[in-house]
Amino acid sequence: MNAADFASWIRHAADLISADADRLTRLDAAIGDGDHGHNLDRGFRAAVEALSGGTLPDDAPPGKVLIAAGRAIVSKTGGASGPLYGTALRRAGKALGDAADVNAAALGAALRAALDGVQDLGKAAEGDKTMIDALAPAVTAYEESLADGSGLADGSALAACVGAAADAASEGAEATVPMQARKGRASYLGPRSVGHMDPGASSTALILRALADVTGPGPG
Repeated sequence: MNAADFASWIRHAADLISADADRLTRLDAAIGDGDHGHNLDRGFRAAVEALSGGTLPDDAPPGKVLIAAGRAIVSKTGGASGPLYGTALRRAGKALGDAADVNAAALGAALRAALDGVQDLGKAAEGDKTMIDALAPAVTAYEESLADGSGLADGSALAACVGAAADAASEGAEATVPMQARKGRASYLGPRSVGHMDPGASSTALILRALADVTGPGPG
């Protein structure tokens, strides 16, 4: 993956979030502040603008693309979402360094860095009914797929790993429905948080699905 591929990922993620903003906001209305979808939509639109506004040099590497997108999301996304999603992208970007092309192993390391960054900031673990319940299994699935597919050409390995991660994220988001929230505003509801999908897990699954689309036979 090169810088253009990562910019395509951010654009496609923005499109998916925009199309699903109302649903994400309804999920958040049930157990949170009721603004997740529209806040994240605004943040990702800002990220797209940051990447297309001439603020990055033409030869900016993938890591700088993700760092710029993360900064825009922190700046324009309200609530707790901005720092969490922005940190994920910035940590991933820093992990990529100045490499012009990103292979499957490097992307896996970047996703692991993103997960570590979100957990460092939010102090959440799997089972707390947060975005970690989508992101953590996605990273694990990616790493397992990478280990299993060592004989594949790198492009094929990367697409397979990202596909596995996206599927695991979707399953993780669905798995939050029966959970009782232990972090964030939803935790104040106690047992009443059971029966609702976590909006952060759902949007995280969308973002990883966007990555699968641009690395596989989808948009991009």
